[in-house]
Amino acid sequence: MIEPTIQDLIKPIEKELEQFQREFENALHSDIELINTISHYIVSQEGKKIRPSLLLLSARLCGQPNNDSYIAASLVEILHTATLVHDDIVDESEERRGQPSVKALWKNKVSVLLGDYLFSKSLRSMLRLKNFEALEMLSETSELLSSGELLQLGKSYTNGMDEDIYYRMIWAKTASLFATACKLGGMTVGADSGKTEKLWLYGKYLGIAFQIKDDLLDFTGSKKDIGKPIGRDIKANLITLPLLYTMQKLPPREGQRLRKLIRSDLNEEEIARVNSLIAVQGGLDYTRQVLDRFSKQALEQLDMFPDSEIKECLCGFVLFNQKRLN
Repeated sequence: MIEPTIQDLIKPIEKELEQFQREFENALHSDIELINTISHYIVSQEGKKIRPSLLLLSARLCGQPNNDSYIAASLVEILHTATLVHDDIVDESEERRGQPSVKALWKNKVSVLLGDYLFSKSLRSMLRLKNFEALEMLSETSELLSSGELLQLGKSYTNGMDEDIYYRMIWAKTASLFATACKLGGMTVGADSGKTEKLWLYGKYLGIAFQIKDDLLDFTGSKKDIGKPIGRDIKANLITLPLLYTMQKLPPREGQRLRKLIRSDLNEEEIARVNSLIAVQGGLDYTRQVLDRFSKQALEQLDMFPDSEIKECLCGFVLFNQKRLN
């Protein structure tokens, strides 16, 4: 397959995405002017809309998207947006997608309240689906999104991160919403449990691969491509896979010295030195191997579905993630 762009991958669902966008904007609307101002700013930013796109493609793979599909697509994007607003507060990030973050423009107090508002909006959308299984899955996912971030912070601060916990953490904070989106797509069009389970696993493995790619880009990307500062994980004392692998490879005393270093307020020269050490010790190569492994597992879940343009697009998202620069 030729390396695809997002535009290539969403072309078959352009009309469905327009319907989703209308539902999303309507769901964010409020009679409070400040909420509408911030919501308009969020909507105007050119995000990839990966999660709703995966949901709608999953729906098309199994049937024809309907009103429940658009509600569900809007819901997962609201949940995702809420986590981004809160993440920027936690990370003290001034930029998002190359633009000032909500936190930068409206400060912490408003950003926290807006994130809470978005989570409340997602709950109302959940109820509109009138599907207990979907409600249970979405409620669990909402809990996982927050618990994953807390797990990462806690284990990084106490030096308790290992590879198993790392995978558990990225499942919770990122992959759970990918998996839920894909399964919801099938559920909203009445797909059987065999198909929705495969879609859930596809989303799970793609979501894990997606977060691993994000963690890799924090070491290999550029601020221009990513649209936010790189090296944020090290500065925030967050242990991700490239650094974790390097720590495990180093002799114990050197590993302890590295842990102590990243817990200090590193300057740009020190960050560059850590990045060089990670590359020399094979941390980047190992992370790329793990990324390829989870990507392959994602593709395997689609084997049961007949070949089609929609299936090709879902496969394309795996390759897109492997090759993306932001």
